[in-house]
Amino acid sequence: MTATDPALTALSQGWCALSLLHGKIEAHIERALQAKHDLSVREYSLLDVLSRQHDGEGGHLQMKQVADAVVLSQSATTRLVTRLEDRGLLLRYLCPTDRRGIYTNVSDAGLELLRAARPTNEAALRESLDTAAENPELAPLVRAVEALRIPA
Repeated sequence: MTATDPALTALSQGWCALSLLHGKIEAHIERALQAKHDLSVREYSLLDVLSRQHDGEGGHLQMKQVADAVVLSQSATTRLVTRLEDRGLLLRYLCPTDRRGIYTNVSDAGLELLRAARPTNEAALRESLDTAAENPELAPLVRAVEALRIPA
């Protein structure tokens, strides 16, 4: 393949369109969450991921799993956890079966904020997808996102 190969060009154009769609959606959601709830997209994502933990087998996530879920490095995730813990939205405690392990749970205040922010997140996502669907280059990607049904 060369830089002028039509397949490479199409692939690059598709990647650029996907990146553009992601950027537009994230920026719109960021503005909405910041304005109404003083939350960033990353903070919201972290609260959401951690709120889905449970006490059953494999129910608590290790920091690497959390980092993967919110698409951050482990060190950035640790700093984010610390910031949210300082705001009273998260709690850390030692794993009862392995004293080397530390769990992170969403506090009651964090759950309340997450419940309040969910409709804002959903509305901003819907708005940004509707706007993007008006762009002929982004419309196929919007349809693909809307068609996804990922099992929980």
